[in-house]
Formats: sequence, C-alpha cells, structure tokens
Amino acid sequence: MLIGVLIGLLIGGFIFFLVQRNRNRVLKIEDGWWGTGVPPDGEEDVTIHPFKVTTSNEELEDLYSRIDQTRPVASLEDSKFNYGFNSQYLQTVVSYWRNDFDWRRQVDKLNQYPHFKTKIEGIDIHYLHVKPKKVPEGTTAIPLIMVHGWPGSFYEFYGLIPLLTEPSNPDDLVFEVVCPSIPGYGFSEAPHKKGFDSVCAASIFHKLMKRLGFQQFYAHGGDWGWLVTTNMAQLEPKSVKGLHVNFAPPSKPSLSMVLSIMLGRHFPKLFGFTDMDIQRLYPCMAKLVVESIKESGYMHIQATKPDTVGRGLNDSPVGLAAYILEKFSTWTNCDFRNLADGGLTRKFSLDDLLTNVMIYWLSGCIISSMRFYKENFGKGLNQPHSKIPVYVPTGFACFPNDLMHTPKLWLHQKYCKLMTFTPMARGGHFAAMEEPQLMSEDIQKFTKTVEKKKK
Repeated sequence: MLIGVLIGLLIGGFIFFLVQRNRNRVLKIEDGWWGTGVPPDGEEDVTIHPFKVTTSNEELEDLYSRIDQTRPVASLEDSKFNYGFNSQYLQTVVSYWRNDFDWRRQVDKLNQYPHFKTKIEGIDIHYLHVKPKKVPEGTTAIPLIMVHGWPGSFYEFYGLIPLLTEPSNPDDLVFEVVCPSIPGYGFSEAPHKKGFDSVCAASIFHKLMKRLGFQQFYAHGGDWGWLVTTNMAQLEPKSVKGLHVNFAPPSKPSLSMVLSIMLGRHFPKLFGFTDMDIQRLYPCMAKLVVESIKESGYMHIQATKPDTVGRGLNDSPVGLAAYILEKFSTWTNCDFRNLADGGLTRKFSLDDLLTNVMIYWLSGCIISSMRFYKENFGKGLNQPHSKIPVYVPTGFACFPNDLMHTPKLWLHQKYCKLMTFTPMARGGHFAAMEEPQLMSEDIQKFTKTVEKKKK
C-alpha cells in the first residue's frame, strides 16, 4: 500500500515537473535589423509620424493604362471558377474597376482612422491606432492588436473596428485598437534581408505596442495573423492578457490527433467531437486530400519561388486582381468554385475587394508579401515555436467554411488555457471582413471571460 502511494507520488511529481518546465518555456529571439546595410551606431529613431494614404494622378493614369492593355483570354465553357478566376467574370470586374470604382472615395474611407508609421529594427512599420471616442466612467479602454494575413490587409478590419471601439451595447467592453501591417504588406516597409518570419514580426509588434505605452494587451489574428499573435503570446506571455484567433491549423500531429481521426467518426463523444467536427472531418479522407491539393498550389509557389510569379503580378493589375480575388471566392466558400461569378459579391462588395487589391498595387508589396511564405516554410516545420505550448488565455472562433477545421481537442494540444471555443453560425476564412458582427461578439465574449476570471 505504502509503496503504491510512493510510486503514485513520484509519477505525479514527475508529471508536475514536466508541466511546470513547459509552462516556464518561452520563445526567444534576438533583436533584428531588417533595414539596408548594417545597423547604424547609436539609438534607433523612435519617432512616430502621422501617415495618410495618398495617390497621385500619375499613379492612377499608369494603372488605367495597364488595365486598358490587358489581353483577355476566354475561359473554357462551363468551367466557372474551377480553373481559377473565370475570365468572363474577370472582364466584368475589370470594367467596374476601370470605369466605376471611385478610388478617391475609398482613400477617404481608409483615412477615416488615424494612420501612423514608426521605424523598428530598421524598417518603417505602418499601423492604425483607433481610440474610442467615449469610455464609460470608471472604466478604461482595453488595448487590442489585430493582425491580418495574406492576401488581406489592415483593411479587413474596417467593419470590425467601430463595433469594438464604439459598441452599441452599454454592457460591452470598449477597445482601443491597433492594426499594423505585417512588414512587407501594405504600407509597412519590406525587410531587406532574408529570414524575416512570423516570430520576427511578433517581436516587432511587441516593440510597437510598448512604444505606444501598452505593457499588457489583448491580441487577435486570422491567417498569418494567427501565427504572428500566437508567437507574440509565446515570446512574452505576461504582456499578452488574452489571445483570440479564428484560424489555428495544428502545428504538428500528435498521438491523440491521429487516434481521433481514426476513431472519432465511430466514437465522437470519446474525443469530444461535435456534429460540425464530424461533417468537416469525414466527408471522406480522399476528398479532404483532393480539396487541400486544389487550394494549396499558391502556397507551394510562394514557399519556394515567390519572386518569379510575383514579378508578373507586380506588373499586371489585372493579373494581381485575379490572383488575390480568387482567394476571396474559394476561401470564403469552396462551393463558390461552381458559380460563374465565384460568389464574390455574395459576401463582399466590389468596392471593398478592389480597395484591398489597390493597397497591394499602389504599395507594390505583392512580392514581399509572398516571401513571407518562403521565410516561414523555408525553415522547416519543426521550428522552436511549434514545440512550445501557449499558456496565455485563448479564445477560438470556429467558422464553418474556413479552409481547415480544427476541433477543440486539437486546439488543446497547443493552447493549454482555451477559455472559449465558439462554433460560429456562418463565415469563412476572411471572417473579420465577412462577418464583423459575429467576430466582435466573440471577441467581447472571450475578453469578458478573461477579465471576469482575473477579477
């Protein structure tokens, strides 16, 4: 009896030691320098400069000239969006872009929120900083950094920002929002040296938040923003009060994951699988493999030779629009491939879609944005951040039409303090842009849960 108790204590103590050791592990990174040449002597300039989106007449004339010289190619009969962006519908989009799209009005919309730039590790970092107009007496605004992905931009959050900074419900929390552009995206300067990955971006955004005076804050991300904000939580877990994501593919397979795939269809309760889990994971494994191949060609190109195809996209506005907007079709709902117009305007307006394209075109950032895949995947899948759990309180918004479905069980492998898991009623990969109301509600629910527990 006594021996059994001692053995139990030893095993329990060993497990406790392993857990505590993991809890104390943090991601480490040295300060980088991503500017040209070598770092200058002395302190880096930490000045913050106001920034406005502007466009010259010459830039627009060049754009229109290139659009006018595009060479249409007929799509195959009845191919819809199954071969990529349908050429017939592309001509409709291009015609609207050339003749009806009011870019000047969209510039005014972009500038409705304060933009800034500041230099960090040798490159200019662009960001929005939106403070609430009114904060209820006796409370303070909650700082929140929101990070976009590819082929999106800070503009993805324009429908979400007012819902967080000016909530209509008096019981809701009020947020102070920071939306940076990942270096190499939008109006953030591209790194001039090899090796800039998600961890480097996370480190820069920590420095940005500290420069703005935030020692603690919440973070939200989707697509690459999921990984950047996850890395932020791994780098400085005491600074990130809570992490909210809407995309979180498994970083590496585990035994429990493999077993759940093998047995989950027949024993769903054993793995905590819901009806959504069963529907998304078990149409048939062959179909899942085929679907992943259909939608991952871009990733293979960008993770290996981004500069080659990127040069063509950087020269052709029509090519750029087709490459980007095709993702806003199939990543919103894969069934949109079977529609002649790709279902683009079922969820988004052409004005919003083309505004995102214009951010890529005018900043000339398509190649540098694609390189982010090369830098992240080029280092292999077994990176230090893939081995370190996240002990920051985490919330997950599970949108039913996202590219990849991640059950709650799988999330727990990485996010050890998963406090909310919300199966969403609708929405796909660009959830913040497609369903800002649903997203704001889930961010509210998660943040309230964390704040209540802290109190």
